Amino acid sequence: MNARLRIAPPVILASALLAGCAATTQGDIDPYETANRETHEFNTDVDRALVRPASQVYGTVLPSVLRRGVSNVSDTVGLPGVIANDILQARLDDAGYNLFRFTVNATIGIGGLLDVANAFGLPARPTDFGETLHVWGAGEGPYVVLPVIGPSTTRDAVGLAVDVALNPAKVVFGADVVKAIGPLRAATLVNDRYEYSDIYESVLYDSADSYTVMKLTYLDSRRYTLTGNDPARDTGGEPSADDAANYDLYEDFYD
Repeated sequence: MNARLRIAPPVILASALLAGCAATTQGDIDPYETANRETHEFNTDVDRALVRPASQVYGTVLPSVLRRGVSNVSDTVGLPGVIANDILQARLDDAGYNLFRFTVNATIGIGGLLDVANAFGLPARPTDFGETLHVWGAGEGPYVVLPVIGPSTTRDAVGLAVDVALNPAKVVFGADVVKAIGPLRAATLVNDRYEYSDIYESVLYDSADSYTVMKLTYLDSRRYTLTGNDPARDTGGEPSADDAANYDLYEDFYD
């Protein structure tokens, strides 16, 4: 099938959804708070019952070097999608940079087990279709909490769906390798849950209002990534005094 025809429907859908995203202002960032809080509670229950125990087993049984290798492979397999988004953002320098990272890690790094490029002084430059939409001028839209996945915005939720649907790894690696992407990413997330356990525990179980902390954390870190610590550039309006006070409070949690 023609690649252009395969790409067109998700992009058209994204454009339609983003018409509403662009109109959202900073003061109306969480219109779905009631539903979001319910999903947040569900996610917390999933963490308590499944993710936290799995991360403790994973982190205890597997040595750190093996866990790091799995995460490196996951990152390498995801690089074709990163490169595609670099091109869509017209950031050709980053596309070339990430193509070189991919080539080095996929070959010298033994299929991505070793992050040789990072050892050579070429750290990761991640991006995604949510950032592509931002570059194209789409507003972030309302804050949403996705089941299992967690904090997001309507723009980033659309971006995630497009990244999954149009993952170029299917072309680069073939169907057999693509089947492993989900388990690899799940293992990486479980490993992150183990390595940053103290922070997760503090936010999810020790905070007076973990929902608000998670929301501020996600929005702060995401806006910093996209706009260079300038909230007004992302929302299209001037940040309020409350925004300024909340900004940059919890960025370390998602860094």
